[in-house]
Amino acid sequence: MLRPHPSFVHDLLETHATLRARQAQEDSAEVRRRLDDITYTLCVSTGTRTLDAALASARAQLTGVVSQADSGLAA
Repeated sequence: MLRPHPSFVHDLLETHATLRARQAQEDSAEVRRRLDDITYTLCVSTGTRTLDAALASARAQLTGVVSQADSGLAA
């Protein structure tokens, strides 16, 4: 399976967190639509079907990138 670039995954997670915080303050149709869009993108990018699985997969991918960089395996 192809994997998205780590910076893309990081941006998706950041955007998701920002939108969740914004939704807690202002539950508008626009915020819900953007949150639905980012949720869909996270799921497609991680090859998962649920938000929880997508978030876990994205975080695991980023942890793997950090681990490889720390170990000197990253090229």
